[in-house]
Formats: sequence, C-alpha cells, structure tokens
Amino acid sequence: MKCSMSNQMSVSSTKIRQAIAADAPGVARVHVATWRTTYKVLMADEILAGLSVERREQYWLRQLEAPLPNSFVYVAEQNEQVVGFSSGGAERTGDPDYQGEVYALYLLQKAQRQGLGRGLLDASAQALLANGLRSMLIWVLRDNPSRRFYEALGGSFVREQTIEIGGQALVEVAYGWKDLHSLVKKDA
Repeated sequence: MKCSMSNQMSVSSTKIRQAIAADAPGVARVHVATWRTTYKVLMADEILAGLSVERREQYWLRQLEAPLPNSFVYVAEQNEQVVGFSSGGAERTGDPDYQGEVYALYLLQKAQRQGLGRGLLDASAQALLANGLRSMLIWVLRDNPSRRFYEALGGSFVREQTIEIGGQALVEVAYGWKDLHSLVKKDA
C-alpha cells in the first residue's frame, strides 16, 4: 500500500499503526468483544454467542498476510495490547460518488472517548488519500448509538439498506465524506 503518512502516530498514550500479521489475534479479540458489547441490544443473543475469536483470527490473518490492493488495516494499541482497529479500501458497491470505504472501525469500551476512534478514522482517511481515493463511505447499524461519532466528524447521511446477519434483518446507514481532505484537515 502506498501511504504518505507515517506508519505510526500517537493519539494520547495510544499508538495507531499499520497492522501486521502478528496482530491477527488481537484484532480478532477486539472484533468479537466489540460486537458482543455494542450489539447486545441490537442482535439476537445466539448470533453474538456464536461468534468465534478463532474463526475471526483466521479471517484477519488471511487479510493481513494477503491484503487486497489499496486496502489497509490499522490498530490502536495501549500498553502494547490491541484495543481497536480499522480496515478499509476501495468502495465495494461501485457507488459513483464515493471511491473509498472504511469497512470496519471498532474500539473496546475501555478505549472509547479517548480520541482513538478519531485517530483510526484519520489514519484510514490518509491511507485512502495516499491511494488516490478522495472520498469515503462508512456503514453503521442505524440503531448503534456510536453512529453520532461520524456525524460529529462531518459525515453526511448518504442512504440506508437492510442487511441480514444470522437470519436477523438489520438496517444500516452510510455516512460519507465527498472530500477526505476536509476530514483530515480537522486535525491540522
């Protein structure tokens, strides 16, 4: 991946850096833990109980060992432990207005409200820009209270769609930034 930003930056006492294959176990733990806490009132208990750190670890190991062109995964660390991650790359549906997409951004509850989500989103936006992708979408479940985070950072509501997870219909909404320079500039 081409990236003009430093491979590391500090946000508070936390390090945000590009993920490596050795991060797969930590990313998997965060992925499963955040789903179980964030979605406990949004998804059926059996869906969340059926999540497997081991399966997620295999998934993330494949993603980190053989990434798609122009894709990325960043991790947020505290005390050398992965407490959050973001992943993304090219927009996946062929949207004519948005070139890039953040596929996932998750933080453990203990790591929230410390600027880490902002740091991960900024690293993601910079990676997209470095790869020539000037706009971005991110999808979030409509009933997830964390979606206000994207609104606070200037994300505009784009559209909503119904998805199915474990046989359960859920509505997700897309937030978009037509010019990622405006998102990145907010740090300057």
